[in-house]
Amino acid sequence: MNADDIIKAVRDLPSLPAVVNELLATMQQDDIDTHALAAKITLDQALTAKTLRLANSSFYGMPAKVTTIQQAVSVLGFHAIRTLVTACSVTASFAPVPGSEFDFPSFWRHAIGSAVCARVLAPHVRVNPDTAFTAGLLHDLGTLVLATRFPDDYRRVIAHRRQHDCAAAPAQTAVFGIDHASVGSALAKHWKFPAAIQAAVADHHRPPETGPATLSTVIYAANVLAHALDLSGQEDDQVPPLPLAAWQSLGLGEAAWAGVFAESEQLFETMCQMLTP
Repeated sequence: MNADDIIKAVRDLPSLPAVVNELLATMQQDDIDTHALAAKITLDQALTAKTLRLANSSFYGMPAKVTTIQQAVSVLGFHAIRTLVTACSVTASFAPVPGSEFDFPSFWRHAIGSAVCARVLAPHVRVNPDTAFTAGLLHDLGTLVLATRFPDDYRRVIAHRRQHDCAAAPAQTAVFGIDHASVGSALAKHWKFPAAIQAAVADHHRPPETGPATLSTVIYAANVLAHALDLSGQEDDQVPPLPLAAWQSLGLGEAAWAGVFAESEQLFETMCQMLTP
């Protein structure tokens, strides 16, 4: 087993549903026929039902119930609906492996927690909150590829972590020769997510450099915040530090940080109920 084998396995993974690929393509476009795309989303009944549940959740605080995708697009905006449809598809793409030691519920709680933290943090640094939510949800997906496609090898990762009391990334590198950030970035590329999201996934353990905050800075910080706020509920959760450069680049004051913490915790359980597979 080596890194090339892992990347080949990523390329062999199924694509996301065709409508999601169309939605992802619109991230790079200015002229979008939202009516046509809403009609295509509606053809997938399961996706429509889940998206409407999310649109009507307290996460968005709608004054009245929305009952169609087109209505949801009108009220929430196309960017928000694209994010919700993509999130529903991503979380449905990996089924738990029977008999696996891997903690799937905690994995998704941390992914959703990071996505929520990223969405709440993004407007403070002029990063698109929908893009931040998507990147936050995807950031650890490489771990899921390794755990579901190579379950026997992943048991060795879990054993390595216990033996060496270390984080997931060094244990994965010891067993696979590659870590989840690189695998996740390859998956984001395979699924045709924009380059900025691919980079944010690849860099989410790499401390940001000084300078204006980017999407990568937001995802790095959101991952740390989700650990710090204990959103996954993992007993062995190791809280990485947020380096000084990241604090400076984000530039939030004490009151703003308190608001980010409170809003993230408030929205987290709602999103978990809606998105956890």
